[in-house]
Amino acid sequence: MSQTQTAYRTHTCGELRMEHVGQTVTLAGFLENVREVGQNFAFIVLRDFYGVTQVVAETEEMWNLFKGVNKESTVAVTGVVRERDSKNPKLPTGDIEIAPTAVQVLGRCRHNELPFPINRSREADEAARLKHRYLDLRNPEVKSNIILRCNVVSALRRAMTEHGFLEITTPILTASSPEGARDYLVPSRKHPGKFYALPQAPQQFKQLLMASGFDKYFQIAPCFRDEDARGDRSPGEFYQLDMEMAFASQEDVFAVLEDVLPPIFAQYGKYNTASAAPFVRIPYLEAMEKYGSDKPDLRNDLVVQDATSVLWKCGLPVFESEGGCIKAIVVSDFSASRKQIDKLCAEVEVQSGKKPFWFRYDENGEIVGGIAKLIQSCKDEVVEKLGLTPGCFVGVAANTDKVQAVKTAGVLRNKLGELCPGHMHKERYEFCWIVDFPMYEIGEESGELEFCHNPFSMPNGGLEILQKAAAGAVDPLSITAFQYDLVCNGVELSSGAVRNHDPEIMLEAFQLVRLGEDDVKAKFPAMYNAFTYGAPPHAGIAPGVDRMVMLLSGEESIREVIPFPMNKNAQDLMMGAPGLVELRQLEELHIVCTKTEDEAE
Repeated sequence: MSQTQTAYRTHTCGELRMEHVGQTVTLAGFLENVREVGQNFAFIVLRDFYGVTQVVAETEEMWNLFKGVNKESTVAVTGVVRERDSKNPKLPTGDIEIAPTAVQVLGRCRHNELPFPINRSREADEAARLKHRYLDLRNPEVKSNIILRCNVVSALRRAMTEHGFLEITTPILTASSPEGARDYLVPSRKHPGKFYALPQAPQQFKQLLMASGFDKYFQIAPCFRDEDARGDRSPGEFYQLDMEMAFASQEDVFAVLEDVLPPIFAQYGKYNTASAAPFVRIPYLEAMEKYGSDKPDLRNDLVVQDATSVLWKCGLPVFESEGGCIKAIVVSDFSASRKQIDKLCAEVEVQSGKKPFWFRYDENGEIVGGIAKLIQSCKDEVVEKLGLTPGCFVGVAANTDKVQAVKTAGVLRNKLGELCPGHMHKERYEFCWIVDFPMYEIGEESGELEFCHNPFSMPNGGLEILQKAAAGAVDPLSITAFQYDLVCNGVELSSGAVRNHDPEIMLEAFQLVRLGEDDVKAKFPAMYNAFTYGAPPHAGIAPGVDRMVMLLSGEESIREVIPFPMNKNAQDLMMGAPGLVELRQLEELHIVCTKTEDEAE
């Protein structure tokens, strides 16, 4: 018995070939199409997970069996395999067809009209696709992404096991902790007024495993964060290849991923070319200055230059502030039209919140277009500073706030790369490590010192640098941490760090963000106490599986590689989640709803 043979079939719809001619077989699948071409004569396409096969109804009896069955019903067809008169070289089964002797309807589709054509479901409205996701997934093109995801996860598991990592499952119901995003809370029936939280990541548990004496841990971990959606982030839940290593440094983590990921990208990726180990390493501050982003797309060879010294006196109001920042991006051999430039500037403004400026250095050595009039007075300085050659285009980002200027420059660089194929080598995977992230930052909402990334990271300089910061001898914002991001094609695949395994250093690090010893012990009791018993130095990382598969498949939206994704508003339109529950359920959980969604609106 073959692996695909079951009680309802002898072969699959993608299996039959010329060597099966003359055999009596049974296929089972979805009725994809019925095309009547004459009286009592029709071609039927049967589709299952593995492919499609043509069935030919040639008698009144056979035609009547198919006639009243709606498309997408599941049927079993028994018949004889024969060679097709008109072969279809585009199909693996295109040389054969089935002459049926029996038809059985297994699951009748009771709808005369489908929400969308199955094989064109990707053209349908997203809400319709998500509401009828079980139909959307019948589309082989959609299904292929889920198959890819399965194969990639399997390959990751094999690779990690071969590298000596143990797969260990960590809890889903845990305690709430401040890890950078909103928690999903779960009320406790047995403990009124208390809540579990779904883990934003298995961060504390994997560090506790290191303190427990496990040497190498990994899991394909579900993570839950109540945050807004975007192209490369799904709201609600996502999955990551979570890993941690004891007695390990940053270099050890890099070595593992540089060995694990390239073969997987080579085997499953849409593009044939990928970075070889070791990946390029770029300090955070250099990445921001050179690319305007901490997740640079290195397929794009354009770089950002600082033009503040030559452009700030040019006359544009935003240029006149000595405290401002001006960034420029020079594009050689630029041939875009004015209409394309205007469209580009509008897109940059939408994404960054600020409109960019521009000018050209034409073949005659003249500054023309855009803000050219303002630059005439300092033309020679600008040409020399930016290294301009005839035919160049210069995009400019300027703002009194340096952070905003850098952000605008980063978006402008990406858009110019998309517009200029000669500068964007798209069909490849370019990896890089972003290292030396700031340990602290000023919070946008609080206006006070906060952790920049992971609060459990080891500062570069250890206890000594933290004590100097506490004493006012060092600016906390100048402290870097052993934190690193893995970036591929402008997508942040993962963040990781060498962990802070020393309780004394941990307390000092939290003290700078106004959390004392009692606060740390209360918020992280298990980890703090475990470390007081002697923990090994350890480091880890967690590449996002969803983002990885998105890159491998070449999709622009992460929802295309998730079996049952939520929409942008964190709603499951298919299951109706989130939804109302019965009053009895709320009473059992000691919860009173003070406002419904309708009242909130």
